[in-house]
Amino acid sequence: MVQVTDLDTFSALLTPEGQALLAELRDHDPADELATATRLRRDHPAPLVSAALGQARLRQRAAAKFGADAGRMYFTPHGVEQSTRTTVAAHRAARFAALGVRTLADLCCGIGGDALALARAGIRVLAVDCDPLACAAARANAEALGLAELIEVRQAEVTEVDTAGYDAVFVDPARRGGARGGRIFDPEAYSPPLSWAVEAARTAPFAALKVAPGVPHEALPEDAGTEWISDGGEVKEAVLWFGTEPGARRATLLPAGDSLRGAGLPDAEAGPVGRYLYEPDGAVIRAHLVADVAADVDGRLLDPTIAYITADALRPTPYATAYELTDVLPFHVKRLKALLRERGVGVAVIKKRGSAVEPEELRKKLKLAGGGASVTIFLTRVAGAPTMLLGHPVGGA
Repeated sequence: MVQVTDLDTFSALLTPEGQALLAELRDHDPADELATATRLRRDHPAPLVSAALGQARLRQRAAAKFGADAGRMYFTPHGVEQSTRTTVAAHRAARFAALGVRTLADLCCGIGGDALALARAGIRVLAVDCDPLACAAARANAEALGLAELIEVRQAEVTEVDTAGYDAVFVDPARRGGARGGRIFDPEAYSPPLSWAVEAARTAPFAALKVAPGVPHEALPEDAGTEWISDGGEVKEAVLWFGTEPGARRATLLPAGDSLRGAGLPDAEAGPVGRYLYEPDGAVIRAHLVADVAADVDGRLLDPTIAYITADALRPTPYATAYELTDVLPFHVKRLKALLRERGVGVAVIKKRGSAVEPEELRKKLKLAGGGASVTIFLTRVAGAPTMLLGHPVGGA
């Protein structure tokens, strides 16, 4: 598939001819791309057709992040991969708005995903990026969504932008690089480096700095609060917040918006397996707030090194999924296989934490037929011993 890689081709998409092509490709089936390209090239320049097809494919991929807006927006391949999904960006914009922020410098804006959410929250945004194609897409997106009056897009090196006078700064450094665009785990290898971004954040009354959710806690600045965000159960990012709650650790779960602020509790103790097992949300685990959830449900850990909580009574919490356990057994494949066959289990959800066993390898050995009863199997350790726990989500969730 041909992607838009230059400004001239991108600009052609914004002409009446380009717009007509994009409109025609709104419900395009990628499986018919060759036939569609052949047909369209009879009446349109081949480069424009290829660019429009590429943009149609990017819009379809972006729908998971941007919903219905994706059909009107413009993307680059990197922009689809690296941009913030709408639910997360809207949450962050709402936090800024609640702080009274009215003007903000968005550094490393990419295609403008965060800038759009900020503008929708009533914040006037200076969106800066060094990539001319990303800037072109950001301008086009602001126009397409009717937010151009609130978003100024500037192509520049973010390290050279004066953010004085803005209520807040938001920095989203590039965390991919290399020949294959792989993830960068060293914060100082971000572009720009984390140390520069932290100093830039400190220049404004309020600031947010987006980092990878796996950022080492020892790398977190003492004057920043850190929020780990999950969306639909999947951890998406961590954000350093300046000017709000220094040193705080918070886990926020979208789309509901429940947010748990750490109370500085010591690590939870381990104890015997109870009737219920709680699987904390990934944001809770990343934020090191498992002890807070354990205290909330009057629970204990299965093992001192494993983030599974067990309790004797059910106490619903938004920060963990609860399961009612039926069996606690030493790990043994043949015994498990016989037990599932005896109970007519045809469907198994297999989870692991602290186990060397791979769920898919175990699934092959179990040879489940599908259909019939279902079960959730936890492969883990209890007091250091390999253990398998069987159960069901509370409420059938």
